This record gives sequence, structure tokens and C-alpha cells, in this order.
Amino acid sequence: MTTATLNVHESAQTNEEPGTAIGATTRTTDQRKATVGTWIGRVMSGLVIAFMLMASVFPKLFLPELAGESMQQLGWNAKHLQIIAVIELVCTLLYAVPRTTALGAVLLTGLLGGAIATHLRIENPLFSHTVFPLYVGFFMWGGLWLRNAQVRALLPLLVGSKRARSA
Repeated sequence: MTTATLNVHESAQTNEEPGTAIGATTRTTDQRKATVGTWIGRVMSGLVIAFMLMASVFPKLFLPELAGESMQQLGWNAKHLQIIAVIELVCTLLYAVPRTTALGAVLLTGLLGGAIATHLRIENPLFSHTVFPLYVGFFMWGGLWLRNAQVRALLPLLVGSKRARSA
């Protein structure tokens, strides 16, 4: 939506006719890029949501014996299982709802930071366990960045570029 507004504004500045082939082609290409990026972001966000629900929340709520063993290995008391599951569920649902997605991402970031600290504390393997929550966080924020123009404006990747200045 922002890209279309910028293109309309730019074509008005150059006095292009709205129906010219060059302007129409540029708009179509920009719109297609935005659509592809948006869909990639939605898929990335969907994978994060599915992972959080199926690999983290579901076992804690519905397979307490299995999750309890895992929690013991991580140094957590099994009595905290349900409260952690509810916190994860609320944060994930906030991330899943478009209106609250930024709040959910911030809260999930804190949750993932706690997971990193937990794995680091018990000296789990670095790349497979300790920084795995970081991978999830990159997917989460990457998906949000691709599908949300406000996040792209807030966190531009190319700080010195023309595109970042115009956003």
C-alpha cells in the first residue's frame, strides 16, 4: 500500500500520464514485489506460529509427562509447566492477530531470550539448542518485517539507501 502511494506521488511529480506503459509497468512490478514479499512474510510468520503452538504450547498443555521431563532437564520445576504454556499461548496469539502482532513479537522476543538463557545456563550445545530460539526470532521478525510496512519503516535494513529515506 505504501509503495503504491509512493509511485502515484512520483508519477505526479514527473507529469507522467497515469496510463503510460512505463508507469503502469513500474506499478505492476512494484505491486507484484510487494505481494510476493507479503506472502513470504505471511508464510514465515505462519511457520513461527505453528512451531510455537505445536512444538511448545501443545506438549505443555496436553502431554504434561513428556513436557515435565523436558522441563526438569532444563532446570525448571514441572509445576511451572502450565503457566509457561499459557504465557507462550497468549504471546503467540497476540503475534497471530494482525492488530496486535507487534506487541506479540516483542513479548515473544522476551520469551525466546529466556529460552536462550535457560539453554546457556545448562550448557546445551550452542547451535542446535542454545541459539535455536534466535533462529525462531529471526523468522518471527523477518516475517513481520516482510508483511508490515510500518515495521519496515521503523526498522529499515538499508539505512543509507533512497528507499529507507523515503519510507
